[in-house]
Amino acid sequence: MSRQFERLQNFVNSLQDDFEKFYVKENKAAGTRIRKSMQELKSIAQEIRVEIQEKKNAS
Repeated sequence: MSRQFERLQNFVNSLQDDFEKFYVKENKAAGTRIRKSMQELKSIAQEIRVEIQEKKNAS
């Protein structure tokens, strides 16, 4: 498994508190942090896509 996937898993797990604060406790600041984190998640996903494509093309 790639290190990028582990990074993705850890990143998603780190968001749990903010999701709870936003959806359960209705903390608006947590919503802002989640939106920012979703942008970073998008970036991580793109890096993984590139890594997979490179590995696929190398075969």
